[in-house]
Amino acid sequence: MSSQGLSGRLICQLLLVLGLVAPVPASAQITPLSVPDLPAVIPLFPLPNVAVLPYLQLPLHIFEPRYKEMLADALAGNRVIGIVQIQPGFEADYQGRPPIFGIGCAAIVVANDRQPDGEFDIVVRGFVKFRIMSESGDKAYRVARVEPIPELLDEPARTALHEQRPALEQALTMFLGAAPNSLRLPVMTDEDLVNTLVMSLEFDTVDRQLLIEQPGVLARANKLAEMLGRTPGEPVVPR
Repeated sequence: MSSQGLSGRLICQLLLVLGLVAPVPASAQITPLSVPDLPAVIPLFPLPNVAVLPYLQLPLHIFEPRYKEMLADALAGNRVIGIVQIQPGFEADYQGRPPIFGIGCAAIVVANDRQPDGEFDIVVRGFVKFRIMSESGDKAYRVARVEPIPELLDEPARTALHEQRPALEQALTMFLGAAPNSLRLPVMTDEDLVNTLVMSLEFDTVDRQLLIEQPGVLARANKLAEMLGRTPGEPVVPR
């Protein structure tokens, strides 16, 4: 694929994650965004190599019976679900309870469209990372007791993140094989750029999880620049 085509695809992915072109039908029920406190117990939606991060949107298609039940319960309540990645090697036990990573992101359902066959197209928006403390097994879907992991940027960290942005954009340009100064990214905050790249780029599950688990957006930006600049196939050094 040409660098121009790859860059265009990335920009489409960025727009989707930002929610600027989220593919929600006109018939969808859209809920005004009101970010809740993280409940102590939330349903889990384990996904293979898919993630959401705070303040960004993720479109999802819900078709498995257990997750249609999960969504129905969420819509009848606080609309909160926990997006968490399934660990590699899950295929043989996917229909059961395969191992998942212990840190994910809570999201609120901001739009949903139920199809005639009972499946759903939804859009969720992340609002806070969480750590799984324990799971309960009394539902068809997984339910966990969780604790929040806030990611607050103080002014020194915000300044450092902004100063890191040119290096990050340069590393992204090199990663895509694009010509210098050829990449035109959508206008977004430094924080949204970092988190959107984590969600959108084609990382493997372990690398994406490593980025999710970084202790804050500044650390995530530094690790992301390191990953984008490494030689293809070179292992990532754990934090």
